[in-house]
Amino acid sequence: MRVIAKTTDPVRLSFLMALLADAGIEAVVLDSHISAVEGGIDIFPRRIAVVEEDAAAALRILKDAGEAWT
Repeated sequence: MRVIAKTTDPVRLSFLMALLADAGIEAVVLDSHISAVEGGIDIFPRRIAVVEEDAAAALRILKDAGEAWT
């Protein structure tokens, strides 16, 4: 698995996941439980990961949508 993005913004997270899903790329959200436990103080970002074979395509999709790695 390769992490392609991270964010503390749940709306952005949903948007990025939708972009990937629309392109047929399966992605998983890492660290969602710790982000929920930390009480919304935004110090633990959630990470989006894809299998290594999809990483280049996923990064290209995010870049084309104006979403740079953060």
